[in-house]
Amino acid sequence: MIKLLGSVLIVAASGLGGIAVAGNYSRRPKELKSIRSALQMLETEISYGAAHLQEALSMVAERCDQDVACIFSRTAAELSARTGLTAAQAWEKSIQSYYKESALKAQDFSILRNLGASLGISDRTDQIKHLRLAMEQIGSENLRAEEEAARNVKLWSYLGFLSGFLAVIILY
Repeated sequence: MIKLLGSVLIVAASGLGGIAVAGNYSRRPKELKSIRSALQMLETEISYGAAHLQEALSMVAERCDQDVACIFSRTAAELSARTGLTAAQAWEKSIQSYYKESALKAQDFSILRNLGASLGISDRTDQIKHLRLAMEQIGSENLRAEEEAARNVKLWSYLGFLSGFLAVIILY
């Protein structure tokens, strides 16, 4: 009876581990789509709404997907706190705290960092160019992420359970 319970626990633990890894693969494309959508909103606010950066970031945070809203709301909060941080520094601080808990990879983070370097230091048309470039790069990464997810989600799900079964067979 104890062997059976131990076997079930081993298979369940390894299966859940595989599902967790698969979850990161499936989360990344969703996050990238949400970020791209939020950047499109930011572009609209800057170009058509003619809003200041802090106001535009706040409006985007209210309307975008809640998973990525924290990037924009934290940046807006940092700017409104008047702590002396530049827009680029506030953006950097926000994306670093977001990156720790996200499924994004280093290249995604790099795109966001590069965008942040141009925020608030140029005129409206230049910022729009940088936003469009970032959206294009994120779109490319999103395609790669979707291909990666299609290949790896099932693989890791099955691999987790199969490795658990293999461990049970080896142990008993």
